Amino acid sequence: MTNWHHKPASHLLDAMASKEVSSAELTQHFQDRVESKNADINAVIATNFEGAHARAREADEARARGESWGPLHGLPMTIKDALEVAGMPAVGGAPIWKDHRPTQHADAVQRIVDAGAVIFGKTNVPFMSGDLQTYNDVYGTTNNPWDASCGPGGSSGGAAAALAAGLTPLELGSDIGGSIRTPAHLCGVFGHKPTYGIVSKRGHLPGPPGSLSESDLTVVGPLGLSAKDLSLLLGVVAGPNPAKATGWQLALPKPRATSPKDLRVAVWLDDPYCDIDTQSAALITNAANALSDAGANVDFAARPDFTLAEITEAYLILLHSVVTTGMPEKVREKWRTQLAQAAPTDKSHEILQARGGLLTHADWLTWHEVREQINAKWASFFQSYDVVLAPTLMRPAFPHDQTPNWSKRELTVNDKQRHYMDVLIWAGPAVLSSLPASVAPVGLTQEGLPVGVQIIAPYLEDYTSIAVAGMIEDLVGGFRSPPGF
Repeated sequence: MTNWHHKPASHLLDAMASKEVSSAELTQHFQDRVESKNADINAVIATNFEGAHARAREADEARARGESWGPLHGLPMTIKDALEVAGMPAVGGAPIWKDHRPTQHADAVQRIVDAGAVIFGKTNVPFMSGDLQTYNDVYGTTNNPWDASCGPGGSSGGAAAALAAGLTPLELGSDIGGSIRTPAHLCGVFGHKPTYGIVSKRGHLPGPPGSLSESDLTVVGPLGLSAKDLSLLLGVVAGPNPAKATGWQLALPKPRATSPKDLRVAVWLDDPYCDIDTQSAALITNAANALSDAGANVDFAARPDFTLAEITEAYLILLHSVVTTGMPEKVREKWRTQLAQAAPTDKSHEILQARGGLLTHADWLTWHEVREQINAKWASFFQSYDVVLAPTLMRPAFPHDQTPNWSKRELTVNDKQRHYMDVLIWAGPAVLSSLPASVAPVGLTQEGLPVGVQIIAPYLEDYTSIAVAGMIEDLVGGFRSPPGF
């Protein structure tokens, strides 16, 4: 029997097109995988196999008549629980929404359904999709398939864990603080944070159900088992909010390079502001050297005309202005007290959170101008380089830590303790500047934990970062199955 569960989605689609396997058979296969393997990791937290089987049969019947529903015809898959799927739970990790059952799909989900997919399940997220770990009071904790004592990352942690464990062949996640990229890195799969604004976020939790506005910084994008799968799903979901679609067009450029010999690469790896663990650094360096050996022009010294510290300050203030929306007055009063006692030069995580949480619109405009100045420096840098290879996170998977006060959480990096909120630092440059960024696996540590490299590309050049992810996939091996899955 074919192990369909660790074949890329593009492979499954080809197999269905050639009548090697049917949508009904694949749907049953993934149901069997969920029923036999999900208990170990708790990644898939809601299913509708009855509805999925009915749609899979319809897909097979349509194919037999020579009809095509689109590029995802008959493909079974899951969706991150931050995105609404009609008739299924959409909880977003928040007990207040535990009974929410939307009557329509999120815009991006509707595009997936219109492209022919068979959605059979939802995957777990942290509370309000607001952590780089995945646990909540409604569905509990999700484990990393590579090591159950560790988390899969967040907030698309259930999505990445389900992919790595072979419970789904394709996923749709979201990212404001590394929430696609970090789980992809920690679980050894592929992920892509699109350019801001090219995928509609309507139907994403948070905001609350029924929200029509779309927040700053947040994006919705694909996770998969190959770079080709990222391109496949991005091509499906990219497009406007239907309410704003009149005259709205999107024409993403082709990749700048399709082979390493035509590629100019900057490697931003060693930075005193946020060093990464030595094993991760070695694996990313190996991937960069593999590109160089294949003909790419690779520069380990090149840097944009700003520091990681500068971009992090702007990113965290604007990030906290988004994610702290709706905080109670007692929290806001605590922030006022902290700021009254803080020195102007204090840029600790707690003070940056307070500044962002209390940001006025006038202050937001000031920081937005800082962002635009940084964006211009990125644009100048990308005249000389096609992509930047960077860490996704400063270390591989780390043990579960559900201490409520994040200021009391710490992570060990190179035998030193780091503030837990440092998990956001390497996620920030692409988010602040609306840039596309892909993650590709580059190997395993001595402890058997996966490491991914982040590939940052110019604004709207999503297919360039995905193309480089594909080059790295070819050169260093791509996705590997976790032991036991």
